[in-house]
Amino acid sequence: MNLASVFSATAERNRDKTAVFWGDDTRSYGHLHDESSAVAATLASEHGIKPGDRVGIWVRNCPEFISAFFGIQKAGGVATPINNFLKPDEVAYILADSGCGLLITDDSMDETLGQLRDAAPGLRILKVESFGQIKNASEAPGPDQRKGDDLAVIIYTSGTTGRPKGAMLTQGNLLHNIESCRKILEAEEMDRFVLLLPMFHSFMLTVCNLLPLALGGSVVLIRSLHPPKNVMQEIVRHQATVMPAIPAFFRAMLHDSVPAELPLRAAISGAAPLPVETLTAFNEKFPFPLIEGYGLSEASPVVSFNPLRGPWVAGSIGKPIPDVEVSVRNEAGEELPDGEIGEICVRGGNVMAGYWNRPDETEKTIRDGWLYTGDIGYRRDDGFAFITDRKKDMLLVNGINVYPREIEEVIYQFPGIKEAAVIGKQDPRKGEMPVAFVAPDEGGEIDPKALTDFLKQRLADYKVPRRIVAVASLPRNATGKILKTALREREI
Repeated sequence: MNLASVFSATAERNRDKTAVFWGDDTRSYGHLHDESSAVAATLASEHGIKPGDRVGIWVRNCPEFISAFFGIQKAGGVATPINNFLKPDEVAYILADSGCGLLITDDSMDETLGQLRDAAPGLRILKVESFGQIKNASEAPGPDQRKGDDLAVIIYTSGTTGRPKGAMLTQGNLLHNIESCRKILEAEEMDRFVLLLPMFHSFMLTVCNLLPLALGGSVVLIRSLHPPKNVMQEIVRHQATVMPAIPAFFRAMLHDSVPAELPLRAAISGAAPLPVETLTAFNEKFPFPLIEGYGLSEASPVVSFNPLRGPWVAGSIGKPIPDVEVSVRNEAGEELPDGEIGEICVRGGNVMAGYWNRPDETEKTIRDGWLYTGDIGYRRDDGFAFITDRKKDMLLVNGINVYPREIEEVIYQFPGIKEAAVIGKQDPRKGEMPVAFVAPDEGGEIDPKALTDFLKQRLADYKVPRRIVAVASLPRNATGKILKTALREREI
């Protein structure tokens, strides 16, 4: 089994069923199957793509992303989805690093495509707008006989520090994660998954594309997120049942005129930590649960979820998904007992094969079969895990570990806070000191002194930010993660 054969088998059983809802348009399974076969034929016959060759996908959200992805898989290639918010030089680096000689893109990228050609001479381009004109589907190679340990995808990490690294995900990695997610979400062919984040992101690739299309379900692909009520209209119109998104979106749902009665049976928060205040307020307002999960690209990406039917533990990333293990380890690689804080580690069939062309980085990240995530946290004796912070974000104040997320959770309890981020700033006496960046709700203002007084009543003195900076909004990457690197640079 491989991704291409699973999709082809599902499509043959459901040729007339709608696979993708796209505003007023739809795409059937038959359409996507035939179009991806035509793409595969073009890749093989016109561009010489052979098994193992990397092919970039640099498009904005559209149904053709799916045809491109499965076309690459059917041709035996390795899909390399690229962040469409990146600048030409950043894209050129990924293309060069992965060895992509062919890039599938769309007309909306034309403005930067000229610069990209200058940065990556010799690059071949295939436009998704041409997919409808491809007539040689009969020459398609069909589902390639790729095996479980063959490479399927290279996902590049966000690169918030240094150059991005390509996580190598095999056919088996992704199939393993699809099956684990199917079990934990109790997903079935009647489900319709809302896809509103960028499709290049591993969270969306596995949970909103590969999972429903392996089952015979449907994807409700959202054209625009603004305002959130437009998303809700699409959810109601197409009777969507599962909505994965990021904390910022769920927080927006609390402040916009969103009806509580929706056809959803579950909302899933991932890609960034979910503030407890947001989780509590959401589950008070809506009749369907908001479930926090955890993952990273290197794990295909899902690692853990709060149980679908409860109990839901606020602030927890839940328990490991089926057939995946989570442990907490110290710097020496020794497993720590429940309750002790260390690095979250993951083991299972979803763990990547390694970083593309970076054996040294791979050895540091995967040790004795365990993926060291770089996230710091602990596990309770009932199996629920908690993340206190990123390893690189942890502060050392007077020799004491301070976790920015703990401070941020308390800041969110202060009235009128829209978003918050805490970073460390070097201090000659204390080593580091916390600095908080806060953005107010729309039309509001924040009194730094009042917020400081509020925090002093709830946090140890050494945890209280020495400075509070009010900003209109916090810098984020394309998937909603707050860019603390940018805040640190600002402080410097």
